[in-house]
Amino acid sequence: MTYRNKNRITAISLFITALLALMFSMPLMAQQTGSIGGKVTNAADGSPIAGVTVEATGSRLPGSRSTTTINNGDFQLPLLPPGDYTLKFTLPDGSERNVATEVLLQQRTTVNLPVDLTATAAMMEEVLVTGASPLLETSGSSLSGAIDSTTFDALPVGQEYRDLIKLIPGVQYSQDSIRGPSAGGNGQDNTYQFDGVDVSLPLFGTLSTEPSTHDIDQVSVVKGGATAVGFNRSGGFKVNTISKSGTNEWHGMISYQLQDPSWEADRDYESAQTFDQELDWTVANLSGPIIKDKLFFYVSYYAPTVERDNRDNAYGTVPNYKQERDEYFGKITWAPIDSLLIDASYRTSDSETTGESISSFESPEGAEGSEATLDIAIIEANWIISDNSSAYFKWTDFKNENIGRPDVLATGQPALGASLDLSSLNSIGHFSVPNLRGDDPIWDAGAAPLIAQYGYTENGVPQGGGVVGPAPDFNEQNFYRESWEIGYDISVEWGSWVHNLHFGYHQEEIEEFLLRSSNGWGNIDYGGGTLYDPDDGVQPEFAWWFRATPYQTSLAEYGVPPIRSYVETRNIEINDSIVWGDWTFNVGVLFSEDILYGQGLKANPNNLSGFEASPGTKYEMHKESFDDMIQPRLGVNWDFAETMSAFANYARYYPSASSLARAASWDRNLHSTIDMYFDADGNPIYAEPRASSSGKLFQEGIDPRHVDEYIIGLNWQATDNLTTRIHYRNRKQRDMWEDTFNWALETYSCTNEPTRFGCMPAGWAPEEPYIPELNDYRAEIGGSSFVIAQIPRAYTDYDEIGLEAEWAGDRWFLQASYTWSRYEGNFDQDNSTTTNDANVFIGSSFISDGRGRMLWNFKDGTLKGDRPHQFKFYGYYDLGWNAQVGAYFVYQSGQPWETWDGRPYGYSSSTYRFIEQAGSRRSDDHYQLDINYTQNFYFGANDRYAVQLRADLYNVFDNQTGYNINPFLTSSTYGEPRNYYNPRRLQLMAKFMF
Repeated sequence: MTYRNKNRITAISLFITALLALMFSMPLMAQQTGSIGGKVTNAADGSPIAGVTVEATGSRLPGSRSTTTINNGDFQLPLLPPGDYTLKFTLPDGSERNVATEVLLQQRTTVNLPVDLTATAAMMEEVLVTGASPLLETSGSSLSGAIDSTTFDALPVGQEYRDLIKLIPGVQYSQDSIRGPSAGGNGQDNTYQFDGVDVSLPLFGTLSTEPSTHDIDQVSVVKGGATAVGFNRSGGFKVNTISKSGTNEWHGMISYQLQDPSWEADRDYESAQTFDQELDWTVANLSGPIIKDKLFFYVSYYAPTVERDNRDNAYGTVPNYKQERDEYFGKITWAPIDSLLIDASYRTSDSETTGESISSFESPEGAEGSEATLDIAIIEANWIISDNSSAYFKWTDFKNENIGRPDVLATGQPALGASLDLSSLNSIGHFSVPNLRGDDPIWDAGAAPLIAQYGYTENGVPQGGGVVGPAPDFNEQNFYRESWEIGYDISVEWGSWVHNLHFGYHQEEIEEFLLRSSNGWGNIDYGGGTLYDPDDGVQPEFAWWFRATPYQTSLAEYGVPPIRSYVETRNIEINDSIVWGDWTFNVGVLFSEDILYGQGLKANPNNLSGFEASPGTKYEMHKESFDDMIQPRLGVNWDFAETMSAFANYARYYPSASSLARAASWDRNLHSTIDMYFDADGNPIYAEPRASSSGKLFQEGIDPRHVDEYIIGLNWQATDNLTTRIHYRNRKQRDMWEDTFNWALETYSCTNEPTRFGCMPAGWAPEEPYIPELNDYRAEIGGSSFVIAQIPRAYTDYDEIGLEAEWAGDRWFLQASYTWSRYEGNFDQDNSTTTNDANVFIGSSFISDGRGRMLWNFKDGTLKGDRPHQFKFYGYYDLGWNAQVGAYFVYQSGQPWETWDGRPYGYSSSTYRFIEQAGSRRSDDHYQLDINYTQNFYFGANDRYAVQLRADLYNVFDNQTGYNINPFLTSSTYGEPRNYYNPRRLQLMAKFMF
């Protein structure tokens, strides 16, 4: 545990106690809510009825909420916890009407009530049921919607948060384990929230933390057309959830779900690894009242387990893999008075893994393990000040701590000047066994005995190309995010205009703690080459045969502090939703400020750079001020018919995720490895720190990356059961930042090297350095020849046409969507590494990293996230015998790819060096059907208790489509898939409920 966290629990406890004590004197609120609005009119002539009292009661809301219709008959009930509600309308004459409806997370439910003033008393007592609100948001100009637990519980979805994303129309169906899916932006531009807390990995924007779905009550989605409400800066899509909560009734459940190895189809593709995999999930929860109508509670437990037995690879039997997790959650909901609602919750999760990360050609002792904890604390409150005003407050604390460590400890410890024990390479480090070359007898003479001793056996013959020895390093990487926000909303009636004004402020602090060290000698490889002594002007050559690369932190000679990186962000939003007759105008703006802090410099005004080197010192790396990031949000919705509306929207986004606080930090260089060279007998020759590209300065006057979005569309409530939406959307992304060689535009230009393959075409960009004085700065403080710059002509363009339809009946629910899209550009954040499923630095990837990697080197084309055609269809049907069936179907186009080869550019490395246009090829299209069946058995008084049996069958047709194609032309598996969609598999569950 780091110094920052030793007193975190005590501090959090004191903060919660103090805040709850102050809540009556400082009543504020949170946005994990929905709202109900509408109009009360005279059914005879459509004239508005003012002075009608509207009271809302629901199981999730302790107490009740009420308001009164204004002169034009409108009413608003904001800040309602999502769930089912009954509205009681009390007319000026004392008569009452009742309407049942549903409130969805971060959506407005519209309830218009035409009143028959001539109705009899018997008619007035009738309860009018409107049915469930459509999950498609059709009352505004955004592309948003919701998914309630009734829907996703009935479908074959999965157990983890990321499984819910496959239900979102127009979002690619992805099985990547780290990166997010694309929907008009790269996979690191999405925002994932749990109870309004951003659970995206800080600095990286991926969903590496895994809260589960069992606590989720509703999901809200904003794909585009964001307003200046909710601090939405996502360059992709934004997903939020709200957890379940208690009610006045006692409820509980316990369930067990299993996927046995024999319930999974054989994999169609060959692999050097084999294993039997068993998965199981245990879930339990309990909820109820602490004080009836005032204070509710909800608690839960979640324990998934993954085991892989009978594991074999090229080296033989591999240690069994096991991942265990224990997750606890508690939440209280308190309404001390009807106008004040307070929620407080705490989630803690501990996960431990052993026997992981062994590749197909790696010896058993290379197994790694990991430990991870996730803690999320939330306090939120909302206060209805009056019929037309409200306020909110929210404080959140996110902590994700991770330790990766070898399962086997190395026997040797590195030291400068020490010899390498060649007889124990498989115990002192992680040794890569060489291959024979055939055309190099000197190399082969040294490699042959190593292959005989350390190679794996194939048909009785030792083979090279494998890896032996314990895993190479330890990795402690912790992430922290603390945030708070406040807001105020007021509705003002001005003649025939109604202004719904919103004001909000949000502040967030992010920190990363990183410490890496080696296990023994770290990575060891066989070389065979020459080494030049840079300290000798004559530069004599040394023959070397082995190289070890331990981290500097592992050697006593280097006093290396852990790396801490920080980001502070502030956001101010102002929004006015203006209602005028059949028109609704949204006029808003979001102002943002980001400050990046690195480590390793301190201010020195006497230096030209303004800094001096100071390992371990925090310094302000770069700042984008409020006036640099002004994000207008403009929309209009026209209800031109009773059941139809047209909408248009413009929004600008400045995505907040950036890895540069660490990637460009001065001290990151201190965490690089030491290259230690040895002769054929293991005697030391030379050692030097490996060159690193850290310690980067920022180009002056660069504009932050932004996305401009344009949307037009049409909503149609075709019938009481059928809701449809059609839209067109365009997104343009510009002003991307990347680390790049300061003099790249001059050095790589065709003017400077006219005959070189892949040189920069004339007129592409001015052939000037990004920072003219960089060498002067480096003379003072060191640092890299690479800088963070605004890359000329970098862009992405996205076009989308989407059709969505939802049909909800008494026993049926169906939703279908078709999306045509085109995603093109020359800056592909999703396609810049070897495997493209990793936490890639945002702003410091392989993009623009030298010859062959520049944007003019065939990079302009179809991007990896492009899926021209996608069709999703899912739904469920309630059978007549306490049973239900559900289904999910998806079809989507394949994944673009292109050939990579470094040789034409003069390199042996082909990574991210294209020799044909980006996206010239495409993998096979994929389709998949998932189905389930649920049977309930009720017993006890009033069917108080139930037993549920459920079967989920995924990928019914066992369509194991290959994707992530190997693009390396020099590889023996060029053009072959490196990943495949999961095979058909069955999961069975038993659940007891009351």
